Amino acid sequence: MTTTLDIRTPEGVVFSLPLAGPASRAAAIGIDTAVVMMLSWLASQLSVLVAVVSPEWAVALPALLFFLIKMLYGMVLEGFWRGQTVGKRVLGLRVVDDRGLTLRPGQVVVRNVLRLLDALPMFYLVGGVSMVLTRHCQRLGD
Repeated sequence: MTTTLDIRTPEGVVFSLPLAGPASRAAAIGIDTAVVMMLSWLASQLSVLVAVVSPEWAVALPALLFFLIKMLYGMVLEGFWRGQTVGKRVLGLRVVDDRGLTLRPGQVVVRNVLRLLDALPMFYLVGGVSMVLTRHCQRLGD
């Protein structure tokens, strides 16, 4: 496992970017999970209002909102904050592509959709194993 990503420009200049390790990435995930849970709890409070109109929707709404918030959180923040979420920003981390460039919108969507697989079966086991087994400490979505 390497700790830097060496990038060679078309002009032949080589520079290195430090790679985030499992501990800093886990800490960022922990912060992001706390933010998602807080946003989900706030959004679930809408179910109290919906219960007046439809008790069935009031039961389903918190789960639906959690899924939407979980999926959109990374996509929106990484898209607008140039590869950072709240957790990554707090820890000084940023997601870049293999050339050190800011992710394109399609890359942001793919990495966040694949986060569902990385999180399986629980506690990011697939993503964690993938990080340990890859040279640049990458999860499937990376």
